Amino acid sequence: MAEVGILPPDARVELIEGEIIDLAPVGPGHGGTVMQLARLLHSAVGHRAHVSVWLVVRLSDISEPKPDFALLKRRADFYKQKRPGPADAYLIIEVSESSLRYDVQVKAPLYARHGIPEYWVIDLKGREVRFFRSPDSGQYADVTSTRALGVVAPVALPEVQIDLTHVLDD
Repeated sequence: MAEVGILPPDARVELIEGEIIDLAPVGPGHGGTVMQLARLLHSAVGHRAHVSVWLVVRLSDISEPKPDFALLKRRADFYKQKRPGPADAYLIIEVSESSLRYDVQVKAPLYARHGIPEYWVIDLKGREVRFFRSPDSGQYADVTSTRALGVVAPVALPEVQIDLTHVLDD
């Protein structure tokens, strides 16, 4: 949308099922958690995958969400030629400070319908992490949450150990 001049390039919006959705402003808790997770993800993933921060994942002609993070299959062009799609994603992560209902009720089913293998929601207010795994018939068959954080491995990258122990600390 920004590429063709419909929206300003710095607009905080995403396209969901044909509707342009304004994204909530990034508060200090959200921004700080994104910075912390960026460091954790880059350290844990190394050269096994690309870590995308706040970039579009093109699910379809009418859905282009802008997740906080996407762990993507490595490509030599770093996705300069074409946006990543569902087949490129190992894991999508959202940090939720004021958007929990939207992240769980809208985005989780959207990602499941498009076959994203795993989706995490870092719930800053509820102080827990929700894990959505095993997409099946438009929903995730395996949904869990925990407040007792520790080391977690994405299903598609079991050798990658991400230490979430302090991600919800103030």
